[in-house]
Amino acid sequence: MRARASSRLAAMVPGFVFAAVMACAVSAPLAAQEENALGRDVYDRWCASCHGYEGLGDGYAATYMLPRPRDFTQALYQIRTTASGQLPTDDDIMRVINEGMPGTTMPGWEEELSLEERLALVDYLKSFSRFFAAGEAPEPLTFSSPTRATEEALADGREVYELIECNRCHGIDGRGDGTSSPTLVDDAGMPTYSADLTENWYFNGGGTVEDIYQRLRTGLDGTPMPSFTDLIDAGVITDEQLWNLAHYVRSFAPEDPPGITEVIRAGLVEDAPLPDGVDDPLWESAEAFYIPMGGQIIESPRWFVPQVAGLWVRALHDGGELAVHVSWSDHSESPDTAWAAFQAQVLSAVGPDEGDMEPGPRPDGLYLQFPMEIPEGMDKPYFLMGDPLDPVYLWHWESTAGPAQEADARGLGTMAAQGDASQSLASEAAFSAGRWAVMFRRALETGDPGDLQFRVGEPVPVGFAAWDGDNGESGSRGSISSWHYIFLQEPTPATVVVAPLIATLLTAGLGVLVVARAQRREREGAEGPDEGDA
Repeated sequence: MRARASSRLAAMVPGFVFAAVMACAVSAPLAAQEENALGRDVYDRWCASCHGYEGLGDGYAATYMLPRPRDFTQALYQIRTTASGQLPTDDDIMRVINEGMPGTTMPGWEEELSLEERLALVDYLKSFSRFFAAGEAPEPLTFSSPTRATEEALADGREVYELIECNRCHGIDGRGDGTSSPTLVDDAGMPTYSADLTENWYFNGGGTVEDIYQRLRTGLDGTPMPSFTDLIDAGVITDEQLWNLAHYVRSFAPEDPPGITEVIRAGLVEDAPLPDGVDDPLWESAEAFYIPMGGQIIESPRWFVPQVAGLWVRALHDGGELAVHVSWSDHSESPDTAWAAFQAQVLSAVGPDEGDMEPGPRPDGLYLQFPMEIPEGMDKPYFLMGDPLDPVYLWHWESTAGPAQEADARGLGTMAAQGDASQSLASEAAFSAGRWAVMFRRALETGDPGDLQFRVGEPVPVGFAAWDGDNGESGSRGSISSWHYIFLQEPTPATVVVAPLIATLLTAGLGVLVVARAQRREREGAEGPDEGDA
């Protein structure tokens, strides 16, 4: 009997040991939280509304966001210098706190929090997960030095891009429109978007070649983006080829991030006709302006997960007509049945209290809004389609509705097209390789009292809104901009051309006179004084 009891006790010992170890692993983070009062205070004030007070990524704002806020209890961090599946270093966590996660709702806190607060926050975030308490400090990977971005390197990078099928998610031209893009979900089962490689300023973890190489080495844990280190280890590609791939990915985006400007300058075309389509070569000579966009979160129903992050705008005029070219990246030409399931997932995941959001075919859309007349001073209508006392004039286009139309609005949701007899707006739109391009063209003066009458040399307020139908966007759910200005360049005055020419001629004539006088004096000096003067 005693032997049986001893055997039973011996069998129970491993269970007790395991329970004790687990209790220590769980109690250690809790003890760390209690000791880190500063970290807790910073977290509760600035982080808990999204990430939740228990770090589960379930704050009251989380249901409006895609991707969802990080669940710190899982210790899955995207931006790391450690291998895939490994914990991040303290420096990795600090970098995300400092810089935020571009393209998401996670801002950077370097300017808002002191160094002491951020260090305390790093420790507090780690205290949510037993994995940090149970393991040793993670070791960062050793990264090789970058290669040069030669033509040969870019060509090789393109071959690697196709070999390892980056285009299945990111598309041939890098705009996130690959065939697998509508099927992507993260580890939590939430729909997720392929990165638009043409906008590297929104890359998680940075958009330099070095940043891209590191993401290729480490992967983005918790997302469909894998690490490619195993392909190097298996001899499928070399480390040099991975650098070449990083250079190729970087080449999709402009050399420098776009500057943000308040004024869109419409260049004057004097020696050629205005463009008559979106692909007219003349557009390439027009200056491009980047307009950042954000979700409409002011009035219900709101939208926190917009997919049109920015617009590229070009404008030209010839003194009689104005042409405006707007382009942006889009994963699909909505409505696209391949994206129907993705749209349903998005709508079921966000904003449950923002009204009816049943899935269904929705077009892509764009509008430009102007005041009804050029204002005096800085007064402008309310930026969300004006109001009953100060309406707006609109150029409105939808992907399934034919040519763009002139419209007016007196508040959000009140847009109404002008009658057919009043329509004087020409347009053309084209979708290709994950990119929309829409051109509007109209006479500066139409004589219609319902139209804005443009004037050369006077800045005109202009705002933008866009919708991605396959992302579930329509109505007030979409991307909007603040007010900007469009300025129609004036002809160069004749005095600006003639005056410098006259000044040049006068300067040249004066120079000739001075040189001639100097030469005459030199000759007179060389001849010496007359004998009578001796």
